[in-house]
Amino acid sequence: MNSDKSIYKQFYTKLILATSLFIAILSILFYGYTKSTIYEEIYHSLLNDAKLIVKTSKNAKIDINNFLLIKSSGVTIDLIQIKNLDQVTYNRFQNGKNYFAQILYPLDKKNQHFIKITKNINTYINMLSQIFQNLLFISLFGLFLVVFYAVTVSKTLLRPIILINDKLSKMNENYMAQIDKTSLPQEFHTLADSINGLTNKIQTFVKFKKELFIGAAHELKTPLAVMKLKNEVTLIKDREPEKYKETLKLSIKQINDMNSMISSILDIGRQEGAQFEKPHEINLVEFLQRKTNDYRMLSSQKNITITFYANVNKYITLIQPTLLVQIIQNFVQNAIKFTEEEGAIAIRLSKKNETVEISITDNGSGIDESIDLFAPFKRIGSQSGAGLGLFLAKSAADALSASISLKNRTDDNKGTIASLQLHVNPRCDLF
Repeated sequence: MNSDKSIYKQFYTKLILATSLFIAILSILFYGYTKSTIYEEIYHSLLNDAKLIVKTSKNAKIDINNFLLIKSSGVTIDLIQIKNLDQVTYNRFQNGKNYFAQILYPLDKKNQHFIKITKNINTYINMLSQIFQNLLFISLFGLFLVVFYAVTVSKTLLRPIILINDKLSKMNENYMAQIDKTSLPQEFHTLADSINGLTNKIQTFVKFKKELFIGAAHELKTPLAVMKLKNEVTLIKDREPEKYKETLKLSIKQINDMNSMISSILDIGRQEGAQFEKPHEINLVEFLQRKTNDYRMLSSQKNITITFYANVNKYITLIQPTLLVQIIQNFVQNAIKFTEEEGAIAIRLSKKNETVEISITDNGSGIDESIDLFAPFKRIGSQSGAGLGLFLAKSAADALSASISLKNRTDDNKGTIASLQLHVNPRCDLF
């Protein structure tokens, strides 16, 4: 793996750079403030000395001997005459290995006499040098601590990501382990839940795909075996034309069943493509009302009454219509298939908090709730069909992050309730 793209390396590198920059700026500011304060103190010291001399000299004759009241090691005081200078002048200079601070203070502006005080500041320079060395040592030691801290913190903060990455890298279709949240910080629990939910979906998907593959092979092999056996028996000896017609009719029926099976398998491929369909903004109430009118044409052959109810007048949301239609249409077709003539089917939309539930209720014979009817090739009763409709509905619901269920009615009537729960957010107010 390219180390330049390592989040671990990037994290501790940026942390070291940021903290080192902070230490450097803080050290420079401290040294600069200390240096400025010391130089300011030297200036004010010389200025005060000069003012004291001037104050003393006002009551006495100007004499170099009057300057002896300022006695300090490394300080020299002279009386000089400078033309064209009428203000206090201060400067610092170096002479060989010695450093000096000097002030020129006007004593007698009329005669252009100035007091020159020169002070040796080697002690202050040495003190600043010592402060600089101490700051440099502290900064280097701080940098060492920063590196140690950055590496330690990086490992600590990235440990959950490393654990999750290690778990995911070891997973395959045969090994889908759940991530243990107890070993992760609280901030990673949501991520762990999402990954665990995803692995569950992958496990279910892989399981259903294997069942689909095995089931498809079995479902196609059976009619082929029946046709082969029937044709072989028919060809053993000469028979009446009616017998040949009977064999051909059986072969045609088996071919039609296989064609229906293949169409259902192709529907799975088309559904997987529909999962990438761009969501559209639709009025869910109006959409279901329109579909109910279409389904009435299907139910008219058995004189079944289909009605639509909703507890809201309008609900606009973003959804993939193709997947939604596949679920609702499968529920309605099953309801029509298992409902007796002159029966009734109710399609209901119910808005509850942040959930929208769409249910299809029939008064058919009911189901065996102990059977997983959403598995491929599971059939209800003796009705014909490939047994892939509910499997397709379940796959479509998973793609919509929705949930579907089948259960028997709990009222006095027999029948089934097929429900779809959508966790969607409205795009406008409900009316």
